[in-house]
Amino acid sequence: MEALSVRGEELGSEADLMEQGLDLCSQDPYDRLRNPQGYISAGFAENRVCLDLMKKKLLRSYMNCLEPSLLKINSPMGIKSLREETACFLTHYCHSPAPLDPENIIIMNGCAPIMCALSAAICDPGDGFLTPTPYYSRLALYTGAYSGLQPVCVPLDSQVTEDHTYPFALTIKKLEEGMEEAKQQGITVKALILTNPHNPLGEVYSSHLLTECLEFASRHSLHVVMDEIFMLSVIDADFTSVLSLHDLSDPERTHFVWGLSKDFGMSGLRVGVLYTQNKHVLHSMGRLAILHQCPGPIQHMVYQVLRDRDWLDKVFFPTNKKRLRESQKTLVTGLEKLGIPVLHRSTGIYVWADFRKFLTSPTFEAEMELWDQFMAEKLYVTPGKTFACCEPGWFRVTTSLHDHLLQVCLQKIKKVLQVEQETDDKSNSICKTS
Repeated sequence: MEALSVRGEELGSEADLMEQGLDLCSQDPYDRLRNPQGYISAGFAENRVCLDLMKKKLLRSYMNCLEPSLLKINSPMGIKSLREETACFLTHYCHSPAPLDPENIIIMNGCAPIMCALSAAICDPGDGFLTPTPYYSRLALYTGAYSGLQPVCVPLDSQVTEDHTYPFALTIKKLEEGMEEAKQQGITVKALILTNPHNPLGEVYSSHLLTECLEFASRHSLHVVMDEIFMLSVIDADFTSVLSLHDLSDPERTHFVWGLSKDFGMSGLRVGVLYTQNKHVLHSMGRLAILHQCPGPIQHMVYQVLRDRDWLDKVFFPTNKKRLRESQKTLVTGLEKLGIPVLHRSTGIYVWADFRKFLTSPTFEAEMELWDQFMAEKLYVTPGKTFACCEPGWFRVTTSLHDHLLQVCLQKIKKVLQVEQETDDKSNSICKTS
């Protein structure tokens, strides 16, 4: 359209597979009683196992507050009481060696706006950000919306070698190769973006690998954006937050992002947190935060949730982890009976599942054919192509669903694959890492 700018045309181009899946699942959602023929949504990284606990919490009388102070214009950085409580919360649950400064925190209406604004603050149009793939590819949309930042992919594959001791292993050598590739393409890389736990692989980075990545970034004068949106959804591994490290290689260029969408199952409330020690970034972000403020009453609700440590530690977190572990076991056991191995099982919200042997050919065209069959069966799972995976046949499948939905999901997968019993083919058993 002539009325649109070039950027407008790019933003208005054909919807990606995630958007297509969201639209279909929203328009025709599965309901056990009212719409059993609707779409099962097992492709979005949403935590739905503790909605009952959160609903009960949010309906308490002190949660709904419409005091004038919450209805007036507040600081674009976030209401002071929430920033202070968030600093205490992150200090405790991220095991920070020293209390975090609330002045280094910005509250915005979701992590996507934080990524948009942060990329504009630290990068110029046409710059690149380095990230291992497969990755949550909507990052390219978020970081490119304001600044035109482009991804520089570091492909990871499932091959196990002497150097790569587990599937999809991230190494500093691969990051260096990514930097060299960007240089040859004339792209100036300004940032390294890492998601820990990884999305979609589910890997939890060791403290050693995390430190190596930070040192790599420091050598190349890169900003590091650590997205830890799933940090409290780790169920069977030791998690190391970047905020727990005693000596950061470059604290001025290290930025922490977290929100309540995943760990608390509160995607609809739209609350994101940025922690950075860089005052220049804070100032620039503060200007852009005006466009992305979180409503005062919502900030009040989040403040009340974060401050109730007794409820969090004795009720919500133990129940959440128990249910996440149970739901993951249900789905993983069911998948493996169908001959579908999964990768890491550290994150309780999704798994990276290996459907390669069910493809008609080792191509992305065949992957999309299989995805079309799932969609025809009214089951949405996310294909690896969406995550810029270099190998066809991998899918991210949500585990954080109630048992009945998981059973229906497994029935649909079984029907599409036409598998009657556990396969004896162990050719992909290498992916069964825990």
